[in-house]
Amino acid sequence: MAGTAGTPGTPRVLRAMNDRAALDLLLEHGPLSRTRIGKLTGLSKPTASQLLARLEAAGLVRVTGTSEGRPGPNAQLYAVNPAAAYAAGLDVTPHRIRAAVADVTGRTVGEFELPTPGRRPAHPVVRQVTDALDGAVKAAGLARDDVHRLVIGTPGAFDPGTGRLRYASHLPGWHSPALLDELAAALPMPVEYENDVNLVAVAEQRLGAARGHADFVLLWNQEGMGAALVLGGRLHRGWTGGAGEVGFLPVPGTPLVRQVTKANSGGYQELAGSQAVPKLARELGIEDVPSGPYTEAAAELLARAADHAGGPHRELLRTYATRLATGLASLVSVLDPELVVLSGSALTAGGEVLRALVQAELEELAAARPRLVVGDVHEHPVLRGALESALAATRDEVFDTSR
Repeated sequence: MAGTAGTPGTPRVLRAMNDRAALDLLLEHGPLSRTRIGKLTGLSKPTASQLLARLEAAGLVRVTGTSEGRPGPNAQLYAVNPAAAYAAGLDVTPHRIRAAVADVTGRTVGEFELPTPGRRPAHPVVRQVTDALDGAVKAAGLARDDVHRLVIGTPGAFDPGTGRLRYASHLPGWHSPALLDELAAALPMPVEYENDVNLVAVAEQRLGAARGHADFVLLWNQEGMGAALVLGGRLHRGWTGGAGEVGFLPVPGTPLVRQVTKANSGGYQELAGSQAVPKLARELGIEDVPSGPYTEAAAELLARAADHAGGPHRELLRTYATRLATGLASLVSVLDPELVVLSGSALTAGGEVLRALVQAELEELAAARPRLVVGDVHEHPVLRGALESALAATRDEVFDTSR
């Protein structure tokens, strides 16, 4: 079997490893000359030339121009061919499905948003998914078959044993045990499903505040509360995918919620969820509490409070920080993470002021001493995480030249 693809140490496998290293460097640094690729990979000039010729023939790289401003002849610059592959992501909420398509370099080339209002969906979930995906594909000037992989982010998680969506009773139409089979039959590409907060953690780990950290907790607070647990660089999903469903966590200061999955709530959600912020503001005598969706009202109140030096607005931040730290203390006491990332509109709106207050409270309530930071990925973080997850798997497939 010597010399077959996949046998460690064979020339074919070594070439594939060098190919992948060069492609990753091009993704990280942008267009590079043959000489620069050789220096970064440690390959000789002839080997680097052969590598680039091989990747260009495979459609994985292309010449994008020439270097200028240096003595001697201009050198050709090579870059990853954006059209080598495409990946897609979906961010599903009870109110809309947001879809996007990215080329293999990570650049978003098409986006679409499909409203899904009402407790009873007007169309079956399979049609909602295909309509949202097709909208983004059309915006990218592509066809559905051009997409190599799709990652769908939803609240809750699909139970690996039953295939049913758990911990998300508020997402209408997504609870049929046949849904995953129906989606697989309707879509031509491999489809993966991931919890929405886990995807935010993927985005922060790849692009944001958690880059370079192998152990961290991400606390999310927007429409609902959730957490993502990254241990040893990998997402911890738990036995049924329910790891991180901290909205159900019993905490001091709230009555016990029984039958939490039916109520779709729990102690921590009641104590520190977005819906608690407008109520707390009224109790503190703050006037002009915004009306409308509680998620938007909470973000506006916390942003406004962060700009005030004192009075009831500052008390709102202090009280809310204590509530957040109450639940976080349980998480960090068990997990002892290196880092805690605060994300979601209700947390990022308070910015550095809220972060510092939560940090101080957490140091009083827990023996562990993680560092708290505010998330860096602000624009559609669930969708960005879905794209990053889909792109990682797509690159592993398309960039493998050992086949």
